[in-house]
Amino acid sequence: MAHLIFVCKYRRCLLIRLGKDVKSIMFDIAEENNFGIKEMEVGKDHIHLLVEYTPSQSALEIVRLLKQISTYRIWRKAGNSKYLQKYFWKENTFWSDGYFACSIGQVSKNVIEKYIRTQG
Repeated sequence: MAHLIFVCKYRRCLLIRLGKDVKSIMFDIAEENNFGIKEMEVGKDHIHLLVEYTPSQSALEIVRLLKQISTYRIWRKAGNSKYLQKYFWKENTFWSDGYFACSIGQVSKNVIEKYIRTQG
């Protein structure tokens, strides 16, 4: 299991309007690629995820899938393109380049789930 945090490009507060769409897209991506999202919460400009994956997958692979596919799908969802072009006029982007990822190792799953639930 890993705790992941992604931030919107330029810390734009896009998840106020698009948070529900992003959550739905993230769950779809997880289901399609055989890993699980145990907990997820969005803030105004970032998202927290608790992800469970197999040892044959890497955290980097999970992050890449979530960020790339969600960006592609959020831009193609009806009505979002015009809204996002106000913020990103040069390229179709959504997430900042970096991310936070840590294994939950010695911390119990319940503690991380509680922390994520209280964000946003």
